[in-house]
Amino acid sequence: MNAKVKVLANEAGSAVVVSENNPEYGHIRVSQDRVLFDEKGFLRKKTIYALIAGTVEDLRSLGWTPGMLLPGKILIKESLSPFNAKEPDRDFKLAGTTGIVCTSDDQPIYRKTVYTPNGETADTTVEHNNTDAIRAAYAEQKETAAEELDA
Repeated sequence: MNAKVKVLANEAGSAVVVSENNPEYGHIRVSQDRVLFDEKGFLRKKTIYALIAGTVEDLRSLGWTPGMLLPGKILIKESLSPFNAKEPDRDFKLAGTTGIVCTSDDQPIYRKTVYTPNGETADTTVEHNNTDAIRAAYAEQKETAAEELDA
C-alpha cells in the first residue's frame, strides 16, 4: 500500500542540504506516498515528508543520492506534549490550509514526521475534537474564495 521512501534533491540538485547557521550540520529530505485512514476510516492518499538531520559528514557518508529509494517508512508522531521545548509552536498539527491548530480537549496536538528503516513501526496519532472550528475555517475560506471570484 505504501511506496518506498524517496530521497529528494534540493534546488542545487544535492541530497545533503547544509545548514546556513552551522555548516557542520545539515539534513536530507525524504518523501513517501502513504495510504492513510482517518479516525472515521476514510482513506486518503498523501505524500508525507521528513527531514533526516545530522552532521554533513555523516549524512554524506550514507551515499544517498536524489531519487534513491530507501526501505522503511516515514512515521507520523503526534503528541499532546511539544517535541521541542524551546520552540513548541513549530510542531503544531494544522488543519489543512486553515491555519487552525488541531486540539484534543482544548490542548494543542503536536505533530512531526521521522524516517525509520523499520517499515513495521506504527504511527502514533492523537484524534482531534475541534471539528466545529475547523469546519468554520474551511467555510470561511470557501466564502472568501467565492467573493474573490465575484470581484
